[in-house]
Amino acid sequence: MRSRTLTLLAATVSAGLVLTACGANSNSGGTGDSSASGSASAPAGGGANGKVGVILPETATSARWEAFDKPMLQAALQAQGFSADIQNAQGDNQKFSTLADGFISQGVKVLVIAPSDPAVGAAIEAKAKTAGIPVIDYDRPSLGGSADYYVSFDNEKVGELQAQGMADALKDKKGAAVVQLEGAPTDNNATLFGDGHDKVLKPLYQSGALTLVQKQPINDWDPQVGGTTFEQIMTRVGNKVDGVVAANDELAGAVITVLKKNGLNGKVPVTGQDATAAGLQAILRGDQLLTIFKPIKQEADNTAKLAAALAKGDKAAADAIATGTLHDPKNNRDIKSVLLAPTLITVNDVKTVIQQGYVKASDVCTGDVAAKCTQYGIS
Repeated sequence: MRSRTLTLLAATVSAGLVLTACGANSNSGGTGDSSASGSASAPAGGGANGKVGVILPETATSARWEAFDKPMLQAALQAQGFSADIQNAQGDNQKFSTLADGFISQGVKVLVIAPSDPAVGAAIEAKAKTAGIPVIDYDRPSLGGSADYYVSFDNEKVGELQAQGMADALKDKKGAAVVQLEGAPTDNNATLFGDGHDKVLKPLYQSGALTLVQKQPINDWDPQVGGTTFEQIMTRVGNKVDGVVAANDELAGAVITVLKKNGLNGKVPVTGQDATAAGLQAILRGDQLLTIFKPIKQEADNTAKLAAALAKGDKAAADAIATGTLHDPKNNRDIKSVLLAPTLITVNDVKTVIQQGYVKASDVCTGDVAAKCTQYGIS
């Protein structure tokens, strides 16, 4: 396990504040981005404070980027007086680099990037630095890079919440067999989620309270690969699995599909993350134990405030916003960061997520879930 690299220098945002904003929510399935078909080519003007270029990573494994990050960043940047050109690289590293080159050549005031590959992000940041353009790493860091600031969540805490929820669910079943399906090994956030899992679960494995069946990262966060991997694990152990720590709702959904085939859905607790519509439905059905709600609106708002300070060259104002740090072990530097607090969501909290307006009741309360929505006061 990699050592803990995430340190908060200020108190984390209270749960109440977290629930004023959107989690890393997504609807099930990806959504297209018609604006991402080519390189960034719009003129650099348009807002009173100039233009900010934003490059999001993909839509294949989570619709959050288009459904939530894009509109929330657009609104937050406009509120700070910027025009915002927000593109999506659709998982293509070459496209990500091309979009960045376009923004740099335009002389955007600030560049905001969420790269799928940290090495790509680091290369882009070197170019931006040469051009005198400040860079904000958004949601995921470019390890080995030179970003001025980083905005995300306390991602190790995300993993701790998932793991503690699983530990609590299995506390009366000594030696319960647990599978950990982690995210992409190239994603530092996934590493931090895994660190959080291990912080809670390793002592329980060592004491014999729980038993680790397998801890397996899933390349590209691919749900299909996750489902196949889990099915192979189930076959190997004769379906003797008591709990699954799945790193996000999409992986959880793939696990639940396999459990259904074996008549074990609802009997084997499964964790998730992102408070997606599909994940919330699974929780209401009793097939998924929990998800994690993350404040995307706060992430977008803090990014826009940092951009405004950077565009003015006001480092003191930026530092006052970024009160946390992320340690980058690749180049041994601490990146000044905004680190937001995640919130655990179980069946009794689904209503709260929907009341915030980031997942519609109409997207959750369909078919067999409608009666559950009525039961839990969701409308």
